[in-house]
Amino acid sequence: MGKRGGKKSGGGRGGRGGRGSQRSQRTDYDEIPKHNELFERYYDELQIFDESERPAFWAALRRVLPSSFRFTGSKGHALSVQQRLKDHYIPQITSIEHNGEMVEPPTPIPWYPDQLAWQMTTPKSVIRRFPPFASFQKYLVSETSVGNISRQEAVSMIPPLLMDVKPGMTVLDLCAAPGSKAAQLIEMVHGGEEARLQEVTHRMAQQEGARGNPDEETPAVVAEEGDYSDDGRTTGLLIANDADYKRAHMLIHQMKRLNSPNLIVTNHDATLFPSIKLPSRPSVGGGSSPPQYLKFDRILADVPCSGDGTCRKNPGIWKDWKPANGLGLFATQVRILVRALQMLKVGGRVVYSTCSMNPVENEAVIASAVGRCGGLSKVDLIDCSASLPELKRVPGLQQWRVMDKEGKLWQSWQEVEEHRAKEGSDGLARLSEGMFPPASTSDKSVNFPFVKCMRVYGHLQDTGGFFITVLEKLSEIKAKPEGEGRKPEVKAEPKASVIAAVEEIEAKPINGRNPTEKIDALDAIAPPQEFSEEENPSAAARQNRENISTGESTSLKRELEDEADAEMSTKRIKFKEETDEAAPRGQEGRLVHWPPPPAAQLDVGRPETQSVSEPVSPPPQRKKSSQPYEEPFKYLDPNHEELQTIYNFYDLSPRFPRDRFMVRNAMGNPVKTIYYTSDLARSILVENEGKGMKFVHCGVKMFVKQDVQKAGVCRWRAQTEGLPLLEAWIGEERVVRLRSRDTLRTLLVDMFPKVNGGGWKNLGEIGERVRDIEMGCCILRVDPSEGDSGFRERMVLPLWRSLHSLNLMLPKEDRKAMLLRLYNDDSPLLDSSKDRHLNKQNGDGTDQEDRKESLAADEGNAEDLAITGEPDSEVEDVKMEDGDNVLVDYEGQIT
Repeated sequence: MGKRGGKKSGGGRGGRGGRGSQRSQRTDYDEIPKHNELFERYYDELQIFDESERPAFWAALRRVLPSSFRFTGSKGHALSVQQRLKDHYIPQITSIEHNGEMVEPPTPIPWYPDQLAWQMTTPKSVIRRFPPFASFQKYLVSETSVGNISRQEAVSMIPPLLMDVKPGMTVLDLCAAPGSKAAQLIEMVHGGEEARLQEVTHRMAQQEGARGNPDEETPAVVAEEGDYSDDGRTTGLLIANDADYKRAHMLIHQMKRLNSPNLIVTNHDATLFPSIKLPSRPSVGGGSSPPQYLKFDRILADVPCSGDGTCRKNPGIWKDWKPANGLGLFATQVRILVRALQMLKVGGRVVYSTCSMNPVENEAVIASAVGRCGGLSKVDLIDCSASLPELKRVPGLQQWRVMDKEGKLWQSWQEVEEHRAKEGSDGLARLSEGMFPPASTSDKSVNFPFVKCMRVYGHLQDTGGFFITVLEKLSEIKAKPEGEGRKPEVKAEPKASVIAAVEEIEAKPINGRNPTEKIDALDAIAPPQEFSEEENPSAAARQNRENISTGESTSLKRELEDEADAEMSTKRIKFKEETDEAAPRGQEGRLVHWPPPPAAQLDVGRPETQSVSEPVSPPPQRKKSSQPYEEPFKYLDPNHEELQTIYNFYDLSPRFPRDRFMVRNAMGNPVKTIYYTSDLARSILVENEGKGMKFVHCGVKMFVKQDVQKAGVCRWRAQTEGLPLLEAWIGEERVVRLRSRDTLRTLLVDMFPKVNGGGWKNLGEIGERVRDIEMGCCILRVDPSEGDSGFRERMVLPLWRSLHSLNLMLPKEDRKAMLLRLYNDDSPLLDSSKDRHLNKQNGDGTDQEDRKESLAADEGNAEDLAITGEPDSEVEDVKMEDGDNVLVDYEGQIT
């Protein structure tokens, strides 16, 4: 995504001053000047809209953007959260009358499937005046804090919907941070998994009555299609990448509530994203097999851009817009798209998108990248005009002009070259041939099909501006060097044969005065070819050059959160420090890139890497304080002692995969947390360990070690994140079943309800069960049932049985969100263990131990601190979305 440069505004990144400044900026949006002569003249003269639409186009760009949000997670859970909005809050808001008119409530975005995306246009003056909005505000804040709602601009939701992701696909998001589109993609990767798991669970319960509940009802939704090869678990994968390390961790925070073992986060330059090695296939003849590399079914290239389509929420664009913004990003955008097409499977899709309206960043990039990849016979554009029928859009531009730094518009590249020949290159240094429309022909059938591109303008459906194109790879490609994408194919003259060359040389007479005549004869028949490294540098050459920043290319971020990012410093290639040691033979005087780029780390099994000479060991890499360090991913032996304890305690079915448990430490010991990943993720992490891939995140927390004061109790408690995958395979000895709404409310409100001393009698239908169950972690299954006293949605939650009490192992914000959603209850939580601790001299024993063990559910913030380098609340402070008008600020005010 585009990154907004420039200086920080207001206070600091984490301080109240920064947030206050941003809030004040949004409050006074109507008073901010919205005029830029170059900006307005450029798009007026481009004629990207009909003349009759001009007033509506500019009027829309000068209005504040509506607030929009999306329900996240599995479809079943998202619909249940959405239902609360429909049943409770919408009727309250529709009853409000203001100035003689009924207030418009939040409405579904018409083109988004299943009404899972909504927007609100109500002015803040109205919101702050009427009490029903206060209730709605609590709902939004609560569900956003636990990850059930994501603030996201409406148009930024479009690209993932056009990718047509199917179960089992491998997907890559090249520029993923801060993560709104990546969150949509991982939901699609897991599409249908909920129904498949329920179906597998029901079948298993019938086959293994002792392990499941054979009387459990057949799932209401039966998965008619999908991959059951892994017992219903999705076998697909999403790799979410971002070039900025801090933003990559922001991405992790954004997606952590989705709890996917099929997600890998990486930290690489998208233009040089390395090939990911897969395990080699078994060789038939017993010899070495050729290396296998991952190809993707779908790739999203939501590239850095000038972001002028976001001027409705980034008012600074009106002041800062200049033609150089888009011109400076063109080459990077082309490189990202070309790299995406290289990594794509034949028949796969790449979706290219920007939040810019500039054709230099859009249509020109598409044409240049397709040209470099071999033309429309290799890569075609997909017509998506029938997709999302309720979405109003216009086709791409067939012709456009390019504005230089001085504001002059140029019709064609030929016009630029003629001007350069006569008057020099002042102001034209950034212009290149690829920025202009491809040459048109009289035969429209062979012209570039820009009509298949998609443009969204603010006045069409009250949104921001956006550009999307879907490309399909028809055959394998070999990308041409930069600058050759638009050159017409010229039929090459047949090369002279060796015999013809010899005959020509022999026939040439020599008069004894010019010994080079025979060489001149050879040059005449086979002229030497000249190559310029400077004109067409290779990717490796670019990577080993020093990056020189011009300071004029400003890349604008789509999210308000990037006000805090500041302009990214220029990355310089690290070179091995000079020493007095002699250079290896044959490498004297060479600059050595250290560590080597991934492409330089060749497979030792390849013939070109084998040598009879002694291998030269690389010098030890010096760890610098500024160099980020990631703990390695180490998979546990399935027979590890700690895993055996877990298997036995939870009576874990042998059908559950036991080779996917992983820890994050160099020793590979399960010290605090055990993670779980998918099989494909495991193969990738293991095969690419130590080979230059920068993995930042993978896996969901499955078990966390608990402090337990009683001997013989399993210390590993199951985590909420992993329970949806784990619970079907746990034996009934550790399962507690609940059906009553009153009982669940008791567990949510009272953090430590008492069990001993007759306290179990106040726990409804689970009282006797929790009284008799052994100490340790249990699985609370909340089964749906009919009637007002039951639940519509099935839930699975971790429950800890202490010596004298219970604890539902949920963070406080999750408890409050569930109370508000299920019971419309925002009363404070109770901690009865405090009172019992004060009175423990009356015989109430060891509640201090119970409390110490149970409070671990709120210790997740400590791990967030370790991951992000800052506490959870501060991460939330910068977690805005691309497009991402702020719906609710952090002082509880709707904005």
